[in-house]
This record gives sequence, C-alpha cells and structure tokens, in this order.
Amino acid sequence: MTDLLPAERDRILAKAAHFSPPDYVLADGRRDLVGLSREELIREMEGFGEKPFRAKQLWHWIYHQGATDFSVMSSIARPLQEKLAAHFVVSRPEVATDQLSKDTTRKFLFKFRDNEAVETVYIPDRQEDRGAVCLSSQVGCTLSCRFCHTGTQRLARNLSAAEIVGQFMATRDAYGEWPSPKGETPRLLSTIVMMGMGEPLYNYENVAKALKIIMDGEGIALSRRRITLSTSGVVPIMDRCGAELGVNLAVSLHAVTDELRDEIVPLNRKYPIKELIAACARYPGASNARRITFEYVMLRGINDTEAEARALVQLIAGLPAKVNLIPFNPWPGSSYHPSTPEALRKFANIVMDAGYASPIRTPRGRDILAACGQLKSVVENAA
Repeated sequence: MTDLLPAERDRILAKAAHFSPPDYVLADGRRDLVGLSREELIREMEGFGEKPFRAKQLWHWIYHQGATDFSVMSSIARPLQEKLAAHFVVSRPEVATDQLSKDTTRKFLFKFRDNEAVETVYIPDRQEDRGAVCLSSQVGCTLSCRFCHTGTQRLARNLSAAEIVGQFMATRDAYGEWPSPKGETPRLLSTIVMMGMGEPLYNYENVAKALKIIMDGEGIALSRRRITLSTSGVVPIMDRCGAELGVNLAVSLHAVTDELRDEIVPLNRKYPIKELIAACARYPGASNARRITFEYVMLRGINDTEAEARALVQLIAGLPAKVNLIPFNPWPGSSYHPSTPEALRKFANIVMDAGYASPIRTPRGRDILAACGQLKSVVENAA
C-alpha cells in the first residue's frame, strides 16, 4: 500500500477540487483578505502598489488584533485606510443561530456568502477558564458513518481557508478575546479540534492553509500542540498532514475488526484497519508526550464487549496512544443506543489496566445537539 500512497493522495486532492469553495472576491469586486497566506497577502499588496511591509501590518491587525474595519488600523494612514476599504474586506461568517446549552457549551450556526452553513461548537472547561473550539471543514460529509448525524447530510462543498479560520475568529469575537493572548497568558479559547462537520483530510489543502494561518506566531499564534485534527482514516493524506502540520492526531476508530468497521465506518472498506494503524505508527511527532488519540464511540451491543476491549489493546500495542471512550449521543432517527454505564466501566478498566489512558468523555451540549456526532446544519434540515 505504501507504494500507492502518492498516486492515491493525488487522486484525493484532485477530487477535492470538485467541491471547491467560493472565490475570495465578493460580488462588488472587493477581495476578502482573510484566508490569504502571508505570501498571497504580500503579492496582493504589491499588486495594489504597496510595499511588502503593508502585508505585515495588515496581518497584525487582522489576526492579532482581530480588526474587521480598516479605519481602526492606526498604524496605517487614513488615505490608505480608505483606499484599502474600497478594494478589500476583512470578513466573518454570519451568525445565523447562537445556542447555549445548560452545561454552557455554545453552538453557532455560521452562514457563508453562498448561504451554505456549518455548525461550530465551543466547549468550555469545567474547572478552568479555557476551552476547545470544534471547527468544521466541510458543508456536510461523504463518509456516512452510521452513528453520526452529520453523515446523513450530503456533502455540498469544502470550506475555504477563510471560512475555517473565520469560524475561530467569529467565536473569538463572541467572547471578546482580542488581541491574541501572548506567551503564557491564559486563553479562553485555548485549543482547536478539527472534529466538526466533514472529514478534514478530504479538504486537506484548505484545512492546512487555515491551520498554518492560525499557528503563525505573529497572529493568532496558537501552538500546534494546541490543535488536534481528527480523521476517520484517510491514510494517504495522514503522512502529509504529519509532515507539513505536525498537529495532534485523533483517529475515529470505533471498531476492532474490519467486518464491523466496514459497516459503521464505510471508509474502512478503502483503508482497512491494518493500513490505518500502520499510518498511525508512521505519524511524525507521536510520542508519549503527544499521544495519538483513538476515538471510540460506545454503541450498546455493537462494539462494547470486554473481548473487544482486549482486542483494542492488542491493536494499538506499541503505539503512543490514549483511547477516548465516547458514549453514543442520540440524534433524531438514529437506531443506536448508548452503552450501559457498567459496559463503559468494564471496557475502560481493561484498556487502563493495559497501560493506556481511557477517559470516558462526558457528553456536552446534548440538549442543543452539539455533542460528538450530533452536528448537522439547520439549513439542510429545513430544505
């Protein structure tokens, strides 16, 4: 399989072009500066007749200060502010809905210029003033995992780098966390998990571009150690992700045999468990300090026996790993049920006794359908 990875990788990236996001240029001809790389921003300023240092100024105002109005960019003279405003915008997605769970989890439905929408979730820590922002990478999904609500929504298109970064920036707007905290200053929005709608590695180019912007030390400046990308196992792109981004890896495993995983995670028919585990073993930067997370949704009577727990331990043997046990979160029309507390406890104990951390994730935001596997855009529901 390793010899086929480059060709398969190229095929996946080429296919992604069929679901390309809208252009950065608005209907009135102005270009959106959010989502441009540093190099693209420099070229844009040079084409505008300005020196490259203008790009550095704009980068600071857009990503460090969180400014959306050129008139507040005090290091830029007013005539140039006005000239920039006539040709460019610094956008945010529109907040279509904003829901707060009884457990303080917050879910946004962000709407884009073509009226497509995705859900983004902020999950605050229960003990400290920090939390994770769960970002989406696609409008809908193609994977059709049987236990996932998002998988029932057709894939409309990929998100652009601007739309991925914009979800995080708009969430920061909601909490007033600008300018970007520096150094050891605590962050309310302290981590990012690419675990929302879509498969990030089927939109790799845009996801990678967005995360590089977010990790840039002169802007949002969120460390790669604070970012986790979750994949259902797009093996050919996992190597590239590790080499180019080096962010934390989470793998949606959910079964220990190909027979069952073929059924509940259909992608397994293309990239079976053996190839997935081999890709995890190759993943750069994985260590005891930065363990690979295996996500395992616990489905009553499907994948939650003690025998399967022991098989899971054998499967990940030798990998720097931990296992997140996720109680199934019901959604309208789902046929699965959460494992019993006893089954969860027994499963977790077997994994822990083998030396692997296996926390049982506490469901968050269930009352607003914001928990793992429950995301689905309201726009599609109403269609």
